Amino acid sequence: MQFDPQGVAPEDLSHAGSVVDKAIEYMLEQGITPISIASALLGGSLGMLARSMDDRAVAGVLRSALASVEGGELAEMRRAAAEGQSGGN
Repeated sequence: MQFDPQGVAPEDLSHAGSVVDKAIEYMLEQGITPISIASALLGGSLGMLARSMDDRAVAGVLRSALASVEGGELAEMRRAAAEGQSGGN
């Protein structure tokens, strides 16, 4: 997750993230494929955004997510996960 230098993240963001992590863990244990999990979470997220923001604001969130991907944040997460699985060697 990205550092929040301006302090604009809601107080409950960490809690919500923990709940989502547990849900993902549960779905993996149930044998649901990662792409199905991700698709369901993305669909649910878009639905939640649509209920709480106008289309322009939702597009801004999506542009921010795309910038994170293009900026290499996901690659860094994969690299950190791979290092964690290999014991940091």
